[in-house]
Amino acid sequence: MNWENLKYFLAVAREGQFLAAARRMKVGQATLNRRISALEDDLGAKLFERSTSGCVLTPTGLDFLSHAERVEAEALRMQRSRGRRQGEVEGVLRIGAPDGFGVAFLAGKLGRLKQRHPGLVVQLVPVPRAFSLAQREADIAVTVSRPARGRLLMKKLTDYSLGLYAARDYLARADAPKDVQALIDHPHIGYVEDLIYAPELDFSRELPISWPVSIEVSGALGQFEAVRSGAGIGFLHRFMAEPVPELVRLLPEVNIARSYWTVWHESLRDSARIQAAVAFLDDVVGEARSAF
Repeated sequence: MNWENLKYFLAVAREGQFLAAARRMKVGQATLNRRISALEDDLGAKLFERSTSGCVLTPTGLDFLSHAERVEAEALRMQRSRGRRQGEVEGVLRIGAPDGFGVAFLAGKLGRLKQRHPGLVVQLVPVPRAFSLAQREADIAVTVSRPARGRLLMKKLTDYSLGLYAARDYLARADAPKDVQALIDHPHIGYVEDLIYAPELDFSRELPISWPVSIEVSGALGQFEAVRSGAGIGFLHRFMAEPVPELVRLLPEVNIARSYWTVWHESLRDSARIQAAVAFLDDVVGEARSAF
């Protein structure tokens, strides 16, 4: 087996596309195809299923990925032991995060990660859904649920809280609710019910009343903008809402407590990229702990 082909395999697995991987490796797509075909011939198995939208790892490919990344991690350790600068990390790092945390908090801090590790190409995927780490949709993810199954490693990133907020413009047109019961007289801005991907996002279940959602938005950022525009009342993250002067906290006794988790696949246990990402997330969230 030509071990150089492992680098090309890892590039395709991480990019999810042959063309993007060829660009990352600075080779032609035909060269990349030959490298992958040679590796598949050596292994006697197909590693990728290709489609017009990209490619995904086959079950054999997923199994081989963990072996390839262990070889990569060992090679990185050997390089460091021979004098490579400690802490130098290279390659593509894809971070998955809920849209609120990813855009409102994390995106503005990624420059610090790049300064810390110039060799990294950082990708942020902030979308309101769950991530498949096994299928390489992200190398590391921030989740609102603690995964209950899968070959995953995890640690709690931080606790955070949400409260009820409305815009000052809205409160100028409608009386602020004096108690929880009065919420039913106000439009409720919340998630699209059948697109709630984690039970932790169903905040209304913690209220003692039934308060139907009248404006449904499938993402924390969209809900934030709808509330800020004066469309109604909604549960917003404190770290997003508190710095905004046009928003008012309502019924402070209603406090929703949740947690963010940092999660990565166990095959990346020794990955320098993952270790760098975990340390970075711990640092920037720790510095802003009071905001959460």
